[in-house]
Amino acid sequence: MTSASSESLQVGTCMKKLMLILLFVPLMFACSQGDAVSQSAKAQAIHEHERCHLCGMMIKKYPGPKGQLGLKNESIVPKFCSTRDMFNFALQPENKRQITYLKVHDMSVADWENPDDNTFVDGASAWYVYGTSKKAVMGPAVASFATKEGATQFAQEFGGAVLTYEQITIELLAGE
Repeated sequence: MTSASSESLQVGTCMKKLMLILLFVPLMFACSQGDAVSQSAKAQAIHEHERCHLCGMMIKKYPGPKGQLGLKNESIVPKFCSTRDMFNFALQPENKRQITYLKVHDMSVADWENPDDNTFVDGASAWYVYGTSKKAVMGPAVASFATKEGATQFAQEFGGAVLTYEQITIELLAGE
């Protein structure tokens, strides 16, 4: 083998290694970004004097489940005095595509009068009871639960229809 062909072989081998490294760099960043998203998806505490992102009312002053959500490219976390207000915001077409996560109280373990920040669950996989006799701040409550069983038990006791996240619509909330 000549010196030129040996050099050419070494350069080719180095190029292959460099190409493999360049292929793996984006994957490494993708993994680290996934961790960042899961960190931001943790529910934040609702403080005593925080106001609802939609209506401006004091969040902790009223009973019933609360909500919060993450928005793409935003560091603020909009928080809501009720899951009803959260849905009224989240279901707007201009907001819907910007949402990265939703959090709602699991009312099967939270106190209705004063839900605890440690009881937040994923709003997209939660179950809801609409039309219940239990009242919240902004009209009929949209009671949220981590499980279908929790929602069903609540509906049997206080009335209302058990719904999935996908079944909550602007029309439903408007009473149409």
